[in-house]
Formats: sequence, C-alpha cells, structure tokens
Amino acid sequence: MIKYKWFIAFVIVFMGVSMQAQDFQGKAVYQSKTQVNFDFGNRNIPEDRKKDMMERIKKANEKTFVLTFDKVASIYKVEEKLDQPGTGGGGRGPRFGAMAGNDGDLYKNIQDQQYLIKNELLGKIFLIDDELEALDWKMGSESKKIGNYTAFKATATKTIKRANMSAVFRRPGRGEENKDEAKKEEEFIIKEVEIEAWYTPEIPINQGPGLYWGLPGLILAVNDDVTTIVCSEITMNPSEKMEIKAPTKGKKVTQAEYDEISQEKMKEMRENFRNRGGRGGGRPN
Repeated sequence: MIKYKWFIAFVIVFMGVSMQAQDFQGKAVYQSKTQVNFDFGNRNIPEDRKKDMMERIKKANEKTFVLTFDKVASIYKVEEKLDQPGTGGGGRGPRFGAMAGNDGDLYKNIQDQQYLIKNELLGKIFLIDDELEALDWKMGSESKKIGNYTAFKATATKTIKRANMSAVFRRPGRGEENKDEAKKEEEFIIKEVEIEAWYTPEIPINQGPGLYWGLPGLILAVNDDVTTIVCSEITMNPSEKMEIKAPTKGKKVTQAEYDEISQEKMKEMRENFRNRGGRGGGRPN
C-alpha cells in the first residue's frame, strides 16, 4: 500500500510538470447504460405493448456522452443520434430522461468547484448553477486495464435522487387520490448508494463523467446501483484546439430549485395522465 501511494504521488508530480509545459486538452467518449424497472401496476395493458414500452425505455437509457476537458474545466454532452425508422422516437408523451436533469450540457470547473447544466424541461430551458459535491473517496490498490490505461478502484457513498416514472403512469388504488403527501414522496426516489469508480493517474486531472470528480486521475468508469458508465475512447492533445465553454442560456436556478420544479411538473404529468384514463399521449417514449 505504501509503495502504491508513492507511485501515485510520483506519477501526479511528473505528469503535472509535463501538463504545465503544454496547452493540455483531451476528449473522452463514454457509454452509459441505466437499468429501469418499470412497474405497470394494476393497469390492463397488452403484453406486446408492455414489451414495446420496455424496449423504448431501455433504448432511451443507453447513451453516448463526450467529455471535453483541460486542466481546470470540462464540458460533458450527450451525443445526439438520429432516430431510426420505426423506433417511435418522434412519438408523443414525455421522455424519461427529461425529468432527470442529466442529459443537458454539463460544465464543471474544478478550480471554482462549480457546475452548470443547461437542461430543457418540457419545453423550457433552465440553467442549473450550483456547487460541486465533494465525495469522500476511499482509494484502494485494486487495478485493471481499461483500454490502454491502468485504472485504480475507488468507492464512495452518495445520496441519489431519481425521478420515479412508474409513479407517474401508475393507476391509483382505491382511496389513494386524496393522499397528497404520499403522492409527493412517490414522485422521486431518494437513496444512499455506493459508487464504484475507476480512475487512471496516467491522466492526472480531477475530472470524470457526469458530476463525478475529485480523484487523482481521469475517471474512466463509474457504477452505481443502476447506471454503468465506461470510457470507450480517449484523445489527448488533439491538433485542433477544442472549446470548453460554460453554457449561459436558460433560467438560472439552483439544483434544489430545479428539483422542486421537476417535482411539480411530474405531479402535473401524473394528473394529466390519470385524467385521460391512461390513454393517448400518456404513453412514454
């Protein structure tokens, strides 16, 4: 363990001197997959439609992100893909990622410990402006190869808040309509999960995918209880300089304010869906 710590310290110092001598930039491509357990509850939905809905949900939660970074800042964007004919990408109804606030352009400044997310919520643009959460990372000596890089394991406990889409589309039970507080609690799921991350000291910056940061090397892979993110490609110091620019458009809100707005919008979606009897535009994409 002592030799391991000395090795990490040496690599960071050596690479840090090298980085200061050049205009250091890089780009990392990540593949993200999220498991979704959708509860159809007591709804009378044909099995073929259930299968189609679950396939849509699965595809909506398989995404490619690109992280562009330098020594201080980064921008994390989802790679847009054109919908294939027959996939129903242009259909009606809310998209499952729309409420989560994690698909917009994400800017992180490690020096200022600040992040900005430009996100669209049901047709309105918001700019989330808040402080980066510093996780209490516990670093171990376990290592593995990810691509051409040696990565080391680190873990941390994080409180995660997720939209509960099953609650939006679930038909209420008898007498449940008047339980407003119970409904409010259902709209988001809050839980503590263990985060497993793999970082490489060979790229000694404190950046990573999403809102993850704070390790002595670029985070190449992250896994929580439902989402896995793995780096598939890295380009260091490309010949053409890349722009890392913080988003500026949108109504500026804190993360807490955005979560509250999201919760109200989900409540509206729930009521609209139930008022229609669960038919028509309530079908998720």
